Amino acid sequence: MSSFVDTLVGTATGVEGTRHGMVTGFPATPTRRSWAVVHQRACSVAGALRDLPVERGDAVAVLAAEPELVAAGAQGVWLAGGSVTMLHQPTARTDLVEWAGDTLRVLDMIGSRVVLLGAPFTELAATLDEYGIDYRLLGDLLSGHPIAEPVESDEDDTALLQLTSGSTAEPKAVRITHRNLISNATAMARRVELETDTDVMVSWLPTFHDMGMVGFLTMPMLFGVELVKATPAVFLAQPLRWVELISAYGGTITAAPNFAYAIVGRRMAGVDDTQQYDLSALRVALNGAEPIDEQAVATFVAAAGRFGMSAAAVFPAYGMAEATLGVAFAPLSRGLAVDPVLAGRLATENTAVPVGADGPSHDTESVRSLIKLGPVLPGIEIGVRAQDGHWLAEREVGEIQLRGAAVTPGYITVDGPVVPHDEHGWLPTGDLGYLAEGEVVVCGRLKDVIITAGRNIYPTDVERAAAAVDGVRPGNVVAVRLAAGTGRERFAVVLESARSGNEEAEASIVRTVSARVHAAVQLRPYSVVVLPPGSLPKTPSGKVKRAGTADQYAAAIGTAAAG
Repeated sequence: MSSFVDTLVGTATGVEGTRHGMVTGFPATPTRRSWAVVHQRACSVAGALRDLPVERGDAVAVLAAEPELVAAGAQGVWLAGGSVTMLHQPTARTDLVEWAGDTLRVLDMIGSRVVLLGAPFTELAATLDEYGIDYRLLGDLLSGHPIAEPVESDEDDTALLQLTSGSTAEPKAVRITHRNLISNATAMARRVELETDTDVMVSWLPTFHDMGMVGFLTMPMLFGVELVKATPAVFLAQPLRWVELISAYGGTITAAPNFAYAIVGRRMAGVDDTQQYDLSALRVALNGAEPIDEQAVATFVAAAGRFGMSAAAVFPAYGMAEATLGVAFAPLSRGLAVDPVLAGRLATENTAVPVGADGPSHDTESVRSLIKLGPVLPGIEIGVRAQDGHWLAEREVGEIQLRGAAVTPGYITVDGPVVPHDEHGWLPTGDLGYLAEGEVVVCGRLKDVIITAGRNIYPTDVERAAAAVDGVRPGNVVAVRLAAGTGRERFAVVLESARSGNEEAEASIVRTVSARVHAAVQLRPYSVVVLPPGSLPKTPSGKVKRAGTADQYAAAIGTAAAG
């Protein structure tokens, strides 16, 4: 039996299984189930799956958002010897015809013959029927005859097929093995000094994303940690509900992408001091999955500090599905730490020279502050490579590459398996960055860097400057490359604003964004396009698509420049 399944079963049937569990059902009917009860439900799911039959190694797709169903369903699949694929979930704006077509491609790619369907997506049963997609209602499987013993599994068996956030029309899944899962989960638990007796993990992150599925469902279930789990819909409807849950349940560990901390920081800043939040127990507020904005973190820390949270709780992290989840974690209890470097040297020489190390001090316009993301986790090796393949020294910028026990053996694609490693096992991440005193620093995505006038312009710097302009929706700004790879390469800024449609307000936003971007990167955008809220194309996990934005709004970008 794999170490992952052994640990999962041992936790559920041991002391931690009865002592701790998960609280779900927010906001209407919060319900707590011990991990032992979750395991009992999972055994019933596993028994029902074996009767289908699901054989060892089979891929099983899951379409559900309610955490208690996902927990029982996923564990049931593992007990039955299968692998789990969390399908991309449709929203109110999703074209169900396109979604069904994309889902059929995914199911064919992973070889799944059945979908486990659960709330709130049971109403999609008619759509699945229409397209001939076989499914079983998760709620019905909970009454199945329990499996007597877990199906034998090996360390190299597939546990998760994590769909990437790219185009669903050309799907790709990261293959995560039992060995990958136990290695990365154990490393993350050690780095945050996880205590099963005292820690309470609080999350609203979606389970179709690796941070929500691995970090805030599989890990607490694996080790027997108390989990308070809401759905993304709860957060989106009322962001401060996240803070309320941390306060009410004494949350010690939470996580979210930067945009969520930005939203909650602004909301909390306007909360009256009589509000009885208590964030004093929070010791890890992990910030990952997207670039970290120093100003957004400062706003969050100031607001949360009024209710007892220490600035030391801020916990920057770097991760990706190809490494199961975590790659690098900042030192515990340090808080946010930045690496101020000379912007000119970074842009023209791909070297991160610390401020003060190259002669007299420089003014702030010549400095770029990058977030220090900590050393890599145990079980992962890291290196930085130049485009010609040679390894770079510390503080030289190149592509980050990984290898180790937590790193995927490869992808599943519509054209079959793909092994992305070189002959020595190194996996290119597509991220540009460097190592500084043993810590990882990420500058941006290799494919998104804008190269103009002999300089590297990072889209995150452009987007951060634009997002600071009044009227621009935070988290809804994208800098896109134009004429990439040519002598005429440049960039545009496409953003959302509630003031879209007001000619005077739009003109003001365009002027201000152009000036702010020029101040930040010493270049003006080719054009600035203002769109109404909800216009930018996004991945299923909510990230803005830069290439998709450039394609979709090519005409508007050209018109704005001409105007």
